[in-house]
Amino acid sequence: MTGKLNVLGLSIAALMIVAQPALAADDPTGTWLTQAGDAKIKVGKCGANLCGNVVWLKQPIDPGTAKPAVDDKNPDRELARRPIMGLQLFIGMHPDGANRWSGKIYNADDGQSYDSHISVADPDALKVEGCVGALCGGETWTRAK
Repeated sequence: MTGKLNVLGLSIAALMIVAQPALAADDPTGTWLTQAGDAKIKVGKCGANLCGNVVWLKQPIDPGTAKPAVDDKNPDRELARRPIMGLQLFIGMHPDGANRWSGKIYNADDGQSYDSHISVADPDALKVEGCVGALCGGETWTRAK
């Protein structure tokens, strides 16, 4: 009986090792480089939801002011002074099916928030989609090395 248990135990351990990369394949957490290559966004858990914050900018200093880049496209004057570094882009991004999260995404390029969906296309590609009504657009972010 002991020999059978050992074989069973080893089989279960082997399955867990093999299955682990498959589970990680649709994990959106980590640091992602935007499609334009101008920012890195760190995606992590915020309770049951996901957060995504700017952790790197290709151009962290605004050439017009020679100061750190701020959210100057935001229509709210108070928010327009907050730094882009550390800015939260994913808002209320919650699980919405297998390998899909839905919520809002903030676009610092125009100061607006949009309905959004994200999914992992492969371990190194994150599909990010923003929608206004029925019109949607998206891009693919790559996992930062």
